[in-house]
Amino acid sequence: MTELDAYAPFVGQATIDELRVLGKRMRGRSIQHINSTAVGGGVAEILSRLVPLTRELGIDVHWDVIKGGEDFFALTKRLHNGLHGGPTTITPEDHEIFKETTEENLRTLQLGRDVVFIHDPQPVALIQAVPNRSRAVWRCHIDVSQPAPEAWNFIRPWVVQYPAMVVSEPDFARDVDIEQFLVAPSIDPLSDKNKELEPDFVHDVTVKHGLDPSRPIVTQVSRFDRLKDPLGVIEAYAQARRYNDCQLLLVGGGASDDPEGHQVLQECRERAAGDPDVHVIELPPDAHLEINALQRASTVIIQKSLREGFGLTVTEALWKAKPVIATATGGIPLQITHKYSGILTHSIDGTAYWMKQLLNAPDYARWLGQNGREHVRHNFLLIRQLRDYLILAISLDHRGETLIRFD
Repeated sequence: MTELDAYAPFVGQATIDELRVLGKRMRGRSIQHINSTAVGGGVAEILSRLVPLTRELGIDVHWDVIKGGEDFFALTKRLHNGLHGGPTTITPEDHEIFKETTEENLRTLQLGRDVVFIHDPQPVALIQAVPNRSRAVWRCHIDVSQPAPEAWNFIRPWVVQYPAMVVSEPDFARDVDIEQFLVAPSIDPLSDKNKELEPDFVHDVTVKHGLDPSRPIVTQVSRFDRLKDPLGVIEAYAQARRYNDCQLLLVGGGASDDPEGHQVLQECRERAAGDPDVHVIELPPDAHLEINALQRASTVIIQKSLREGFGLTVTEALWKAKPVIATATGGIPLQITHKYSGILTHSIDGTAYWMKQLLNAPDYARWLGQNGREHVRHNFLLIRQLRDYLILAISLDHRGETLIRFD
């Protein structure tokens, strides 16, 4: 049995057979993915599994990671926040840093593949050196529905040079004269972060990190990022804790292209000081089994993002049949139907209210989790995303015939 066949129990053998047909259509052609980090964050996690499965189909696929200094990643972090709608200032020096870093990467990267997927703002300017621009795609993983004008104007001259752009949610489409695809992100049900675990292992990991498995655990898994609002989670927990016994776990790691993470982590630890039931834990980016175990040990999972491109931690929690309370922002409403497959909220008070409700109604919480798992199975598993990418790559040869436009 091949690795692809192992996904048949989740998606059906017919879907695996369809992938092989698409793979044959791509034989003899190459695909390249380029992003800004090899570990940490949802993009790297997706590519780490997507690339080997693409290769198993007999397709020549490559994954390259751009390099940059502290100034470059400080700039692209501000761009990231600005594209999500936060206030942003771009200076002439920023333009020079972005230009110099792009040129440095162009001296070392080979951009001659048949289809090139360039992921997010950091490498967006590489389009200038792609030999066959008609087969280049800008894959935007973040919420650009209401960007700060300075941030969007910074990258727009590069974006419009692509023939196609991929977004995760219909509202993220932009008013640019290029083809736009909708492809939602996905999780791998067989990866260390999502596969089934032995109960004893889950128990041991929970105890190792100072949590009491016999008491309810409310968890947020995310990078320590202001847009994930970990301080808001602590405040919601403090409100709910007055009425329900529970522990709070904030757990996550950093990413090499996110220089703000350490500062946000310290702020969380300072806010949590003095409460032995608040656990703020930083794990390395490859601690997938531990993250998996901590999600499975949790009673309720929170994702209180202020802005969110999609929210793969929501998908992961739903796949584990956990009740999820998440902010109704970005791509999260694609994953959660309020009061059916999870809970959508808009504030700290709302998050606290539903935290209390779900802790007091375990049968309802279990029903939400079961519905959420089925929704993920049908819509957000890796095989579906691989299929979408292959269809997109093939359709670049037939532009104008099969593409969906957002006008």
